[in-house]
Amino acid sequence: MDISFFTLAIETITLVNFIFIITAVFFERKKPASAAVWIMVLTFLPLVGFFLYLVFGRTLRLNKNRIFRLKKDYDDMYYERLVEQRHLLDDRLFDFTDQSMKQYSDIIEMLLNTSRSIYSQDNDITIFTDAKYKYDRLLKDIRKATSSIHLLYYIINNDRIGRRVVDALTEKAKEGVEVRVLYDQIGSLLTPPSMFKELRKAGGKVTRFFPLRFGTYLRLNFRNHRKIVVIDGKIGYIGGMNIGDEYMGLDKRKTPWRDTHLRMTGTSVRFLQERFLKDWYYASSEEGINEAGALQRYFPAAEACGKTGVQVVSSGPDTCGEQNKRGLMKVIYSARETLYIQSPYFVPDDSFLESLQIAAMSGVDVRVMLPSVPDKKFVYRVTTSYIRDLMDYGVKVYLYPGFLHAKMAVMDGRISVMGTTNIDIRSFLLDFEINTFVYDTDFSQKCLDIFKEDMSKSRLVTKEWYDDRGLWVKIQERIFRLFSPIL
Repeated sequence: MDISFFTLAIETITLVNFIFIITAVFFERKKPASAAVWIMVLTFLPLVGFFLYLVFGRTLRLNKNRIFRLKKDYDDMYYERLVEQRHLLDDRLFDFTDQSMKQYSDIIEMLLNTSRSIYSQDNDITIFTDAKYKYDRLLKDIRKATSSIHLLYYIINNDRIGRRVVDALTEKAKEGVEVRVLYDQIGSLLTPPSMFKELRKAGGKVTRFFPLRFGTYLRLNFRNHRKIVVIDGKIGYIGGMNIGDEYMGLDKRKTPWRDTHLRMTGTSVRFLQERFLKDWYYASSEEGINEAGALQRYFPAAEACGKTGVQVVSSGPDTCGEQNKRGLMKVIYSARETLYIQSPYFVPDDSFLESLQIAAMSGVDVRVMLPSVPDKKFVYRVTTSYIRDLMDYGVKVYLYPGFLHAKMAVMDGRISVMGTTNIDIRSFLLDFEINTFVYDTDFSQKCLDIFKEDMSKSRLVTKEWYDDRGLWVKIQERIFRLFSPIL
């Protein structure tokens, strides 16, 4: 009996979908919620689900041979310091500059063990909540650079501030300063390569993270969301602001724009530099540090700039777990008085959501601030669907009157967490992220003041207001939330 082409196609698609279902359940070790959603997608959308899973569902397997280790003498020195700090913390012999931080040695030790995050105590940090001031200071530091400028952003827009930054980098490259720029292909999808033409001519190096070309489309779902600048190995920048006019509130659809960024000096900059170089050598065709004196140039002796304690924590497919999620959860469980959180998105997994609920039920004053102006409506509907899960347990939820892009958590006015990680499953599991855990009462008080100022402008969500929203909004929330494990 002849088998029609249509029948053969259906049977082939069914077989492939079945193979993907088996892969999702047994081989890729997905979390049950994520696996269940993919099984539903593959079952009810056979052809579409096939392509969706191929691009967005598969686990990223990095080429371990290309994951870069810095020079052996640096790696040995880093490991020796890591082990030494572990022993000192285990034996309660670590010398805390700020004795009040001794009570949080368990958080420090957990991050040290899970993400190899060495704790440094000689840092000075400046916080920016206005992109204009951040860009002005960044450009000033770039113009003063004498040795190297390393810049990694998820987004570098081809707009006024984007061109100003690239022009400044080009001038420094002409002066002989080593300039490296790494940007994410998807985040900067509309940025033409020609934007960096003059920089390359001047000797600057530019590369894209997971560029879109044949053979890389299966990496579309894994993006480098980190934002790192290191200048002369001594000055570092990290936070929520990319390079673009919209971060200064010039996008009429998303205004006012509120964001947070940090400028750091001290030993912590060495760990930002390490993260940049590992990402750079993975994404580029360069073999690694082989130039004489390069290691000393990239990692100069740290100058004691302040007394602030910092741990730099990276997470993503290139690490062995959801380190930034675990770090945040450890901070949540350690809270005794207050816990204030800002995030542009709120799509937590069950464990993270429960940690907030438990903190609130334990008497901690938990407050979560979200934007009232969305940038992605689909994700925003999922975000607002979780507000009820917070309010029912005593968490106060505020909606900022604009687009809130800041990623900040402040615990008991003593520990602050800032960086690139959003409170969502994508940031926790799929994207390449980086955060700073800051141990300093004065700095955390500044963060509290910023939160309270934002709070004075924001709407406190009440159950009456939340329940009074339109039926269509609630229907969208319920439908879209089904897909939260794979967003």
